[in-house]
Amino acid sequence: MKDVIMQPAEGIAGKYISVSTDEQGVLNAISFHDDEHFNFAYDVVDVLGKKQPDKLAMLHIANDGTERRITFKDMMVYSNKAANYFRFLGIKRGDRVMLVLKRHYQFWFAILALHKIGAVAIPATNLLVKKDFEYRFKAAKVDAVICTADGKVAVEVERAAKNYDGLKAKIMVGSSTLRGWRNFNRDMKCFSSQFKKPSLVPGGNDPMLMFFTSGTTSYPKIAEHTYKYALGHYVTAKYWQQVQSDGIHFTISDTGWGKALWGKLYGQWLCEAAVFTYDFDEFYANHILEMIEKYKITTFCAPPTVYRVLVHMNLDKFDLSSLTNVTTAGEALNPEIYEKFYRKTGMRIMEGFGQTETTLTVCNLQGMQPRPGSMGKPSPQYDVQIMRPDGSICDERETGEIVINVKKGMPAGLFMGYYLDEKRTENVVYEGYYHTGDTAYMDDDGYLWYVGRVDDVIKSTGYRVGPFEIENEIMKLPYVLECAVTSVPDPIRGQAIKATVVLTDEVEGDDALKKQMNRFFKQNLASYKRPKLIEFVKELPKTVSGKIRRVEIKERDWAQDEKKDK
Repeated sequence: MKDVIMQPAEGIAGKYISVSTDEQGVLNAISFHDDEHFNFAYDVVDVLGKKQPDKLAMLHIANDGTERRITFKDMMVYSNKAANYFRFLGIKRGDRVMLVLKRHYQFWFAILALHKIGAVAIPATNLLVKKDFEYRFKAAKVDAVICTADGKVAVEVERAAKNYDGLKAKIMVGSSTLRGWRNFNRDMKCFSSQFKKPSLVPGGNDPMLMFFTSGTTSYPKIAEHTYKYALGHYVTAKYWQQVQSDGIHFTISDTGWGKALWGKLYGQWLCEAAVFTYDFDEFYANHILEMIEKYKITTFCAPPTVYRVLVHMNLDKFDLSSLTNVTTAGEALNPEIYEKFYRKTGMRIMEGFGQTETTLTVCNLQGMQPRPGSMGKPSPQYDVQIMRPDGSICDERETGEIVINVKKGMPAGLFMGYYLDEKRTENVVYEGYYHTGDTAYMDDDGYLWYVGRVDDVIKSTGYRVGPFEIENEIMKLPYVLECAVTSVPDPIRGQAIKATVVLTDEVEGDDALKKQMNRFFKQNLASYKRPKLIEFVKELPKTVSGKIRRVEIKERDWAQDEKKDK
């Protein structure tokens, strides 16, 4: 085996990151150094703001079409103003500040300001209501809220705050008639563009971010990350999304979710690339394609849900020639969608896998040949294994849980643990490994193939069946838009397989179509993998981040069966 030769990463990242690539340019090793005091706001944004003040950091398109070109100097100046403003309001190091700002450009000023102060940022979606805010305020011990004036967000915050007395500040981006709220846009103008660093600069292993998990099976957990999390996203941007310093990257996600920070901030600016933000309220695929065409987007990332819509459109109507790379993550991508998109555009979707608790963990990196239906290979950033329930490592092509070796400590990008929840942390980090709760198998060439969540695996007639494999076959049917495979009670098998299906608009779900689908199952699936029940629905239950909630379908069906027995 050849010695690995490490070299500094390109540009500003080279001070903190060294990498090694093979003859094909595929990343095979990465290391982090001089990161004990690393603070992204000071060490990346402010440095770029001084060295390349006029370089584009973000092209922001407001919901009304207003265009804003925000440079790195702008980001430095306005985050300084915001930091001085927050300090004036009493927000200090260690305080926990919730950001409910959709895709407003002020989100970037605010989160950078919090990084400079040493306060912990908590991104949150604007879809939350009273009970959601109430739970989050108490669970995270929130000290302040910065939220959009759009919709009823502030009203829901007010309702939740009646049962929580910990808020020292309520700040709104936009105007409001509600009493007791500060006006971010107006007030920030009064503060200096110079910010005096704290005597003890926050960074390194200090807490920087807290994400509420999507909560597919229980109340959301709070994944806490250090300042090194930002460095952990260098691989995300450079080798997976393949951003270019002279290009512009577009990730769809709302700022309320970790995926936004995968694609709208840390890794991209470590690569000195600009990000594109479209502050839309409703998703219209044609608008997204128009943006790509108009603004010459070079790299694009979206969840599989978006690609499932795009493959049913006439993409020839749009000039997508500026795109050099497209990626997806959030849930597994069906190979049929991959193939359809490739046939329509000639572009291969580079799938990636990670969690709120991690950065990019398994992926198709630059120089790799993606295999339709595969998540890719483990990122060199992590020591990824496939593990049996007894703690031993699986053989090739044997399904097990995806785990990360942490015997030498938590690598950059992996969470600190669940905030104030030692028991839940110990449930996933034990005996030298972080347990993801996702299952897969590894083929002979090191590619991982997703099977499902540990709790999603169906045990029928003595067989263990992963839902994703069956969903992949169902997605081959041209009239299927989305589907979810779950278990239902069966008196003979113990569990039977059910397919819940969303059809394309022009197709009607009836008994004749079910018979047609059953014929397809008989031809393409082993007998123990065939769905015994088919249900047509208008939409699938999803988390607010867009992941299909199989657990909700399963729990409803099992609960209905229990009622029958009674």
